[in-house]
Amino acid sequence: MNDMSVAAEQQALLDQFLVQNKLFFAPDPEIMENHRIEARSAVEEQLLSQPVDPHKVNEVRGLIIAALDESNTMIEQMGAAPGAKWGDMTTAIFTAAGDLSMIAPHGVGGFAAAVFYPIKFINKYWAHEPTVGVRDGDGFIHNDARYGGIHNTDQSMMMPVFWKGRLVCWLSATIHEGENGSCEPGGMPAAAESKFDEGLKMPPFRIVENFELKRDLVTFLQNSVRDPKLQLEDMKVRLHSVLRLRQRIIKVLEEHGEEALIITLRKHIEDVVVEVRRRIRELPDGTMRTISFADSTLRENVLLKLNMAITVKGERMIVDMRGTSPELLNRSINAAQASFKTMLFTGYMQNIWPDLPFTMAVFTPFEFIFDNNSLINGSFETPQAMSLIPLFKTMTIACIPMAKFNFSLPQRYTAIVAPQYDQPATLIYGGLTQHGEYVGNFCADINGMGQGGRGHRDGEHSVSPPFAAHCDLGEIELMEEDLPMVRLGAFTLARDRVGFGKMRSGLGYEQIHTFRRSGLWGFMTGCSGSLFSSAMPLFGGYASPTYPLCKIKGINIFDELKNNPEKFKFDVIELMNTQPFENAQYSTHNMGMTFELAQPGELYMMCQGAGGGYGDVLQREPAQVMQDIEEDLISPDTARDIYKVVFDERSRIVDVDATQQLRDDERRARMARGVPFDEFVKTWTTPEPPASLPFMGAWSDPSTVYGIQAGTRVTMPGSALQSQFMLNPKDVLIATLQAENEALKARLGASAG
Repeated sequence: MNDMSVAAEQQALLDQFLVQNKLFFAPDPEIMENHRIEARSAVEEQLLSQPVDPHKVNEVRGLIIAALDESNTMIEQMGAAPGAKWGDMTTAIFTAAGDLSMIAPHGVGGFAAAVFYPIKFINKYWAHEPTVGVRDGDGFIHNDARYGGIHNTDQSMMMPVFWKGRLVCWLSATIHEGENGSCEPGGMPAAAESKFDEGLKMPPFRIVENFELKRDLVTFLQNSVRDPKLQLEDMKVRLHSVLRLRQRIIKVLEEHGEEALIITLRKHIEDVVVEVRRRIRELPDGTMRTISFADSTLRENVLLKLNMAITVKGERMIVDMRGTSPELLNRSINAAQASFKTMLFTGYMQNIWPDLPFTMAVFTPFEFIFDNNSLINGSFETPQAMSLIPLFKTMTIACIPMAKFNFSLPQRYTAIVAPQYDQPATLIYGGLTQHGEYVGNFCADINGMGQGGRGHRDGEHSVSPPFAAHCDLGEIELMEEDLPMVRLGAFTLARDRVGFGKMRSGLGYEQIHTFRRSGLWGFMTGCSGSLFSSAMPLFGGYASPTYPLCKIKGINIFDELKNNPEKFKFDVIELMNTQPFENAQYSTHNMGMTFELAQPGELYMMCQGAGGGYGDVLQREPAQVMQDIEEDLISPDTARDIYKVVFDERSRIVDVDATQQLRDDERRARMARGVPFDEFVKTWTTPEPPASLPFMGAWSDPSTVYGIQAGTRVTMPGSALQSQFMLNPKDVLIATLQAENEALKARLGASAG
């Protein structure tokens, strides 16, 4: 035996040893960075190389979609989590390789799009692992977004389907569960400073054998969360939803055969890829750019940039996110690359191509470019419990560049629309209920976001969240039966808080929350947009307003309603401006609030947001402006000052000539204020961010990125981003107060001398 053969044998032994003794099955970059569908299997290639009966495919597809709809409805009817009750869930079917083929017609597509990552992990690592394996009757659970997902409050059940000994497809059911044992109740801890503060972090593992939950593992999971009853109930709900779906798929196999199922699942996604390539070819070649900002880490105010450039070249669409803020090592708002792609895909399906089947195959023709260790391409070690901050923006950010690409098309697939409101403006709660149960979750108000203005009409009010068109706001009465929370006011639209434009946005509604009948209750929020507008406008419209969190503390509103009911007004602005309750403390804050205990009867108030406006306000029909006043959507002052409409306030009759004159005057004033573009650029742009502005991301050149390292501004190459470490806000406050105290002592000493 020569030296080369000995070396080869030793290398083979070493390779075998490393495979058999792998230290840790971490998320696999080969899986997590690949958003495309897999190549055809040998079976798929054989079946699809022959003529395919389109009528048979359509029949089988219809049966599958009906089964998905049925299983999704089961979750909605039986689920215990608030998310299950108001639509934050879905069921889905995948090819044997793990590619998402179809989802329930009214489910949250992003959940299914994210689940194909853990299924591919199972196929790669567990299927042939002697201690695990994948068998008929198995079910796998998962919630860690680092292995594929949105955030760790979403729990999925995944089940393989075998037919005559061969794996033919995968099924899944996902629910936004909420409570998961994190450092703050409700599962989305703004205070998380490491991934170990996030509660349950389940990579995909087997929780079901022979179609039964493994009670030892169930008990372990129950013991890890604040609400063990909720954990058990919804694990059963997800399992039985998947079992019902499996029952229907087995019926399809019995009646139509294995070949028909495999052909339908694969043909469905391949047809989508072909259609998307065709649609990209329709677009003009070029590059469109946009930016979006979050204004908070949920612990401090920082302007965090998302930088996007979309390039079309033939049938290629290249999404370049370089120049985005670096990741934050000890803040919870980072997101994984796979999560970003999932939510961007969701935004395309809701706003750009809503007529396409909801399958991740839509993104197969797409190419992505990221900086490593950015806010939306976070490393494995960063906390991601509140990844919704950048991910909600991800779902709307493409509206502006894609509107510009689509504007010239003779045929569009949906209306051009300005971005929807894109932040989770809702309360997260936790504590002891009036029934003595310890709970934590969040309110359904997240589903009431205003739509952006559209090219042909105004946006819809409180229409949906950006992640699903079919979610519900929930029933307040049902919530109050289960929880000590009380909602004062009934979804009152927030007057004047709207994206103005030729076509205005839809409005959000006010939320006034309190609680009673509990001695231990508290709230938190996880939202940005109090200092910088969240929803950007389109073609000259106005952005959405900014929204604060308002509190009235030091009172019990139930005593006030009993003794002085006339003092309470169902209007946040009026309550804050008139301050009707003596000895109460009135305060406003940004909408990023870590969990705090409250007292019964104290008020926490916020507003669901509006979308961006579409088009120039001076082009809005005066009759539409009067209708907005009639519906109490805007004030007369807004009609005069923003829309430049002259009218009689009592009769609301428009003076047409005076309105035209006022608008002409405003156009002339605009031109008088205007300067040549090059001159504007010289006066507007600066070489770097102002020293007083806490800013992260590229300022102009995407290759140079700004960060804040332990309170100090730093710059770094975009190709070598470093994780940013944020100081504890309490330490910053203490240092500030100490400095003020020392300065005061010095002044007092000087005056005494």
